[in-house]
Amino acid sequence: MDTEKTLLQQIRDKEQEFSGKVDAARAEAEAMVAAARTEAEDLICTADKAGKMSAEQVYWNVRGKTNIEIEALNKAAELDQETASVRGEKNLPHAAEQIVRYVTME
Repeated sequence: MDTEKTLLQQIRDKEQEFSGKVDAARAEAEAMVAAARTEAEDLICTADKAGKMSAEQVYWNVRGKTNIEIEALNKAAELDQETASVRGEKNLPHAAEQIVRYVTME
C-alpha cells in the first residue's frame, strides 16, 4: 500500500479533526451555559434576599410611623376627653338647674 494517504482518507482525517474541534467547542459552550445558569441562580437568590430585606425594612418603618400616629391620636383623644370633661363639669350646675326647672315646671 502506498504510504501516501488517499484523498478519501485525508477527507476522513479532516472530518475527525473538525469533529474534535466541534466537540471541544460544544463542551466549552455547555460549560459556559452551566456557569451562566449558576450565576443567574445566585443573582436570583441575592435579589430575593435583598427584596425581602427591603420589604421588611419598609414594613418596620411604616409600622413605626403608624405607632407614632396612633400615639398622637390617643393623646389628642385624651385631650378632647379632658376638655369635654372640664366643660361638662363647668356646665353641670347649670344643667342640673335646668333639669330641676323643667321637672318642677318653674
